[in-house]
Amino acid sequence: MDAVADPLLAVRQCRQTYHKDSAADLLVLDNVELALHSGEIVGLLGRSGSGKSTLLRIVAGLLAPSAGEVLWRGAPLAGPAAGIAMVFQNFALFPWLTVQGNVELGLEAQGIGRAERERRAEEAIDLIGLGGFESAYPKELSGGMRQRVGLARALVVHPDLLLLDEPFSALDVLTAETLRTDLIELWSEGRMPVKALLMVTHNIEEAVLMCDRILVFSANPGRIAHEIRIGFPHPRDRHAADFRALVDDIYALMTRRGPPAPVPAPALGQVLHPVSTNLLSGLMEALAGPPYDGRADLPMLAAVLQMEVDELLVLGEALHVLGFAELAEGDLKLTESGRRFADAQRETRKTLFTTALLAHVPLAAEIRKALDAAPARRVSAATFLEEMESHMSAEYAADTLRTVVSWGRYAELYSYDEEEEQFSLEQPD
Repeated sequence: MDAVADPLLAVRQCRQTYHKDSAADLLVLDNVELALHSGEIVGLLGRSGSGKSTLLRIVAGLLAPSAGEVLWRGAPLAGPAAGIAMVFQNFALFPWLTVQGNVELGLEAQGIGRAERERRAEEAIDLIGLGGFESAYPKELSGGMRQRVGLARALVVHPDLLLLDEPFSALDVLTAETLRTDLIELWSEGRMPVKALLMVTHNIEEAVLMCDRILVFSANPGRIAHEIRIGFPHPRDRHAADFRALVDDIYALMTRRGPPAPVPAPALGQVLHPVSTNLLSGLMEALAGPPYDGRADLPMLAAVLQMEVDELLVLGEALHVLGFAELAEGDLKLTESGRRFADAQRETRKTLFTTALLAHVPLAAEIRKALDAAPARRVSAATFLEEMESHMSAEYAADTLRTVVSWGRYAELYSYDEEEEQFSLEQPD
C-alpha cells in the first residue's frame, strides 16, 4: 500500500447524537476520524455500546452523521454507495430464496442481466466454499454456511470496500475459526474482489489475527482512543509469544482507567449491563481459588473459561462497580470484600451483597430510599426510568433496570412485580 495515496475512505470529525424527548441529546460518537487505504484490513475494537456498529452504518451510508463528513473516493458520501458492501452478524438472508437467489439479489438491483447474474453468483458461491448448495434454502444450512452466503452476496458485486459487522459472533467457536481462516486465506492470496476491509469486533484475538490496524474505541461517547498497527505477516500464529504479548497489551488498554471526571456523574447515570449474581459468585470463587489466589490475567482467564472478551469484561466491570474486584491493566484482582464473599456461606453472601449494592449502586439505594418513604411501600419503575433516560439510551436504561431488579432480589433489598412494573417492600406484620 502507498502510504501517501489518497484513502478510499475518510471519516472526518464524525459525531452522532440521538435526540431524546424533553432531555438532552444522547452523544454516541464524538469527533471520530479515520482513513482507510487500499490493501488494508482495519478493525474497530471496543466494548459493547462504544459506537462501533453505529460508525459502520454511517460508513455504509445507512445512517447520516449528526456532524462531520464521510468521504468515499474523495467525494462526500450521501446514502449507500456503489463499491461498498456489508456483511451483518445475523446473516440477513431471505428464507424464501435459495442460496443462488440470495446471492443474486445485489446484482439484480444493479440491473445486471440473468445470464451474467448466474455466472457471477456461481463464482462467488464457489469462492466461499458453498459449491453444490446453490439450490438449498437458508433453513437447510448451518449457521456457518448461512454466513458464507452472506459473504458471497456481498462479494458478488465486486465491492472496493467490504464492511463486516461482527460477522463471526453468531457462530460457534470452531465454525467461526474456520470461516475466519478461509477469509484471510482468500484475502492473502488476492482472490477476493475487494480492495479493503473494515470490520467491527469485540474479540481481541480476532482483531490481532486478521487486521493490519486496530482502532480501539472508548465508550460514552465513542471515540478512537488508540491506534495499533499489526506487523505480523499472514498466516498468524496465535500461540506465538509476540502475538500473545500484543493481546495482553490490548487487554490492558481496554481495562485502563483514566483520571476521575472533574464533574461527578449523575446518581442515576450509571449504566449496568445485565449480569447474573450466579455468574458473579462463580467468578469470585474461581478467582479466590488456585491457581489465581485472588488475581488473574484476563486473556488467560478468558481462555480457561472459554469466554469472549466482552463477556468477561462485563463480569469484571460488575465486580469492580460493586467493590468486589479491581479491573485494571488487563488483570482482575479480588478486593478484601470479594475474598470475604467468596469464602462466605449463603446468608453472609447476601448481607455482603446488600452492603455493596447500597454503597456502590446509586439506583439501588434510591429505589430502597423511595420505598422506605412510600406509605404503600410500592414505587413505579417508570419513576426511575424517566430520569435514567435523560442520561443514557432507552436500551441502556432498560438493561440497567433489569440488572438492579435482579441484584436487588438476590440481596432481598426489595421485590419487583413484572406485570405492574413496580418495586415493593414486604409490609411489616
